[in-house]
Amino acid sequence: MASPSKVIPIAPVSGTSDESAQLVSMYQKQAAIYPRAVKGWFATWRWVFVWLTQLLFYGVPWLQWGGRQAVLFDLDAQRFYIFGLLLYPQDLIFLAALLVLSALALFFFTAVAGRLWCGYACPQTVYTEIFMWAERWIEGDRIARIRLDQAPWSVNKVLRKSAKQGVWLAIALITGLSFVGYFTPIRELAAAAAAWDMSGWNAFWVLFYGAATYGNAGFLREQMCKYMCPYARFQSALIDKDSLVIAYDAGRGDPRGSRSKKANAAAQGLGDCIDCTLCVQVCPTGIDIRNGLQNECIGCAACIDVCDDVMDKMGYAKGLIRYSTENGVVNGWTRLQMFKRALRPRVLVYGAVLSVASVAFAASVAMRSPFKFDVVKDRGAMARVVEEGTVENVYRIQIMNRTEALQTYRIAASGLEGLEVLAQTASAGPAAVTSMSVSLRLPFAVAQGLAGKSVPVVFEVTEVPPRSADGMAASVSEFEKSTFFVPR
Repeated sequence: MASPSKVIPIAPVSGTSDESAQLVSMYQKQAAIYPRAVKGWFATWRWVFVWLTQLLFYGVPWLQWGGRQAVLFDLDAQRFYIFGLLLYPQDLIFLAALLVLSALALFFFTAVAGRLWCGYACPQTVYTEIFMWAERWIEGDRIARIRLDQAPWSVNKVLRKSAKQGVWLAIALITGLSFVGYFTPIRELAAAAAAWDMSGWNAFWVLFYGAATYGNAGFLREQMCKYMCPYARFQSALIDKDSLVIAYDAGRGDPRGSRSKKANAAAQGLGDCIDCTLCVQVCPTGIDIRNGLQNECIGCAACIDVCDDVMDKMGYAKGLIRYSTENGVVNGWTRLQMFKRALRPRVLVYGAVLSVASVAFAASVAMRSPFKFDVVKDRGAMARVVEEGTVENVYRIQIMNRTEALQTYRIAASGLEGLEVLAQTASAGPAAVTSMSVSLRLPFAVAQGLAGKSVPVVFEVTEVPPRSADGMAASVSEFEKSTFFVPR
């Protein structure tokens, strides 16, 4: 007889009742971060990159090249102009290769020196820096902004908040206009915007990208880096104990404690950290670097600048917070010893793959043919017999001119003895595509031995004359395979 199953009694816990139950929210309001302004070596470099990136972004669309916009991605005409390079949608392989190169470069530089991209050149970082500059200019630095936000609404508060939002909107709209200017000629776009005569789609995208800039740099800020950017999540797989990151020297700084400038820290049993929390106040993501490297750290080095300034004022050596490696901090290595460890296997592998891929990409772009053509067999009739038993096949040839000059091409075919090409030349205008009908004829004497067979042939299209002014460059030729059918 089976033994009865055990029953676990459930009894209420003493001291609890429905009246004492409380609703606990699983969501917490994000605490506002008020980054403090900082000056120093790394802050200067951040602004250097802000200026460089924005001069390129805002300035490149206005550059002219051969009577047209130097960089223009013309989606309507399906042509992409990058200075002297003309690309078609069929050339998207180069875009894929460029994305691969960017990923490899990110892996390489992260393995060597952490999140350099995030700290200095990422658009989110750059525009957040610009928006925070405008915010400080109008509302003041950290303490002034905190007081303004906590103060009741007044005329002064309304004016300052409105002015800040107005400046932010202006920057965002100029950014959106510049971005759309890469796809629509910016001189025409700016004139249409000034006349309030912009097309619906252009207006939509200007407002869309302007709103994205306004929201990301003005409001989301560090939350983009902490929660939305995937790079923060997988950076731990790219760095190791020999990667150069921002590190706090706990052995030197702890125990922390405030003291006067004249106090003897060693006698008080204190380290060099005076626990001023300025490193937290200047951090744009609101972390405490003294708790160790965290995935929210974007490597901006603001904490290094402010800590070095405090160390100077206290009369201590700089470098309590510094660019270092985990092994370097633990073992007390010199900068030279850490740099020697930079050439470790993963860095060498990333560097080698990046170098080979970069050379291959540059070579493929440099050796890219100035034209491309396709051959399509006429589907109306496989073949036909014309005068004196000659067999004729008809093809449709489409030639894509990848240059910005009128080009002439010579058409030839091979693969069969006595094969004759009726249309031997074709022309294509600048950045144009031409299509033409081409007939191949095979004499009866040759065709009668191939009755009922489909024989491979090769079309050859040659650019004539050579594109060089002196005529010394070799002509460029392209080849495409097809077939020639001989009826029974």
